[in-house]
Order: sequence, then structure tokens, then C-alpha cells
Amino acid sequence: MILGLLIALASALATNVAFLLKYRGAVRAEPIDARHLLRSATALFRSKWFAVGWLVAVLAWALHVGALALAPLSIVQAVLSGGLVFLAVLAERFFDLRLGRWQWFGVTITAAGLAIIGLTGSGAAQPQHSSLAGLIAVEAAVFAVGAALLAISALRRIRHRVEGLLLGLAAGALFGVSDIAIKYLTHAEGALHGLVSPWTATALLAGAIAFYASARSLQIGPGVEVIALTSVAANLVAIMGGIVVFDEPIGSGPLAIGARFLGFCLVIAGAALMPVQHAEKRAPDTAPAFATPAS
Repeated sequence: MILGLLIALASALATNVAFLLKYRGAVRAEPIDARHLLRSATALFRSKWFAVGWLVAVLAWALHVGALALAPLSIVQAVLSGGLVFLAVLAERFFDLRLGRWQWFGVTITAAGLAIIGLTGSGAAQPQHSSLAGLIAVEAAVFAVGAALLAISALRRIRHRVEGLLLGLAAGALFGVSDIAIKYLTHAEGALHGLVSPWTATALLAGAIAFYASARSLQIGPGVEVIALTSVAANLVAIMGGIVVFDEPIGSGPLAIGARFLGFCLVIAGAALMPVQHAEKRAPDTAPAFATPAS
């Protein structure tokens, strides 16, 4: 399991480098148009920053899959949540995005929460089975929540800043759906190690929707805040999937369970303190919202 955690740590670093590179490219690309998704994707990849960020994201995804095959889902996602620390440092040092005292405090308590989660979950055994009913229930519920967030973000009364945050949350939730499906496939049997499966299609569909939602959220939302919320949403959904679908233990004994619950609360509180109000200053975006056709 130690190797899996090290790979997860490398994936966390690569994921946040990829997000920041894609953010730099997305704000320079044409706005996402839900009626012309292929053209929108082409415009994104014409930006060298976005293209490089996407390639780094592919590497991060490969590392993520490797970590999921070697360690419990909830523990892998807890390590990936530590990417918030990488995000803060990289954003200030290399991307000229400044964080205030509250944002750094949020990073600190997030790191503390993740340390608690890691310590209380270190004795968790690799899950030997999975629940198909739990998988269907979790993925259906998260798909419904993601669809609701996308629908709310498309309302004309929603400001672009709020729309970006809602799209970031929706993208994170759908990334979490994809993570759960991939974890399920790593333990599947049958043709091509389970790749010929409806859950492969589920992972691809969730990933495709999340791709566009995430790109649009980076175009119109505050970069660091959007990335942080996307990461936290993805990790919390995947951790929930680890517990419900793969029967991974919440903790051993009341003390460990209470400590792990506190750790989750610290992670959520840390994400809530991440907003950056003065870091990005660019012209208002008047482009049509994601999933909202232009008039």
C-alpha cells in the first residue's frame, strides 16, 4: 500500500500542475459553446498552455489509476486532497496568483485534516469485494447532483463568478464518479480485465462532461478557488464511494472514527477558506454560459 500512496502523491502534484496550466490556457481560449462542443475543444487545444496542461493531466490520471490498483480508494483520495497544499505553493510561486492569510490558514488546516485521515486509515485493509448495488446508487445520485449543478449554473440570473464555482463543483463530482468507476474496473474480471463493461462507458461519459464543465469554470471563475472546489468535490465523492461501494472502513473503534470525521470536517473547512478575491483581475466575460445557447 505504501507504493500506492507514493504514486497517489505524485498524481496529486501532477494534477495541480495540470489544473494551473489548463487555467492559464483556458482564459485565453474562446468561450465554451454547448452547441459546438467539438469546435470548443479544438479551440482549447489550440492554446499551448491548455494542451500541455492536458498532457500533464493524462500523466496524473495514469498515476491515479496505478494508485487505485494498489491502495484503498478512500486513502488514495485523501492523499490526492493534499494537492491543495501543492496548489497554493505553485499558484503563488509560478503562476502569480496570490493567496491571503485566510487562504494559507485553509491550506494548513486541510493538511492537518489529511494527516488525521491518513493516520486513522493506515490500518485499513485492501477491499476484497465491491457492491454493485452500492456502485449504482452512488453513481446515480452523484450524476443527479452534477446535472442539478449544471442546470443551476445555466440560469441567466447567476453571475459568472458563481457560475464558475457551480461548474467547478459539478466537474469535481463527475470526476469522482469516473474515479469510482475506474476503481471498480481495476477489480473486475472477464473480457479485457473488465474494460468491456458499462462502467467503462460511465467513466468516459462522466469524464467528458467534467472536461467541458471544468474548462468553462476555469474560463469564468476565480482560478485557485475553482480548482480547489473541483478537487475537494472529486475527492469527497470518491471517498464516499470507497466507503459505500468497496466497504472500506471508516475507522477502527470510536476514537479512530471520531478522529477521521474531524479530519473530513477540517478538509471541508479548509476548502471553504480558499476563495481568492483579488488574485485574478481580467475583463468581464460576456460569453454565453456553459450549456446555455447564445441568443
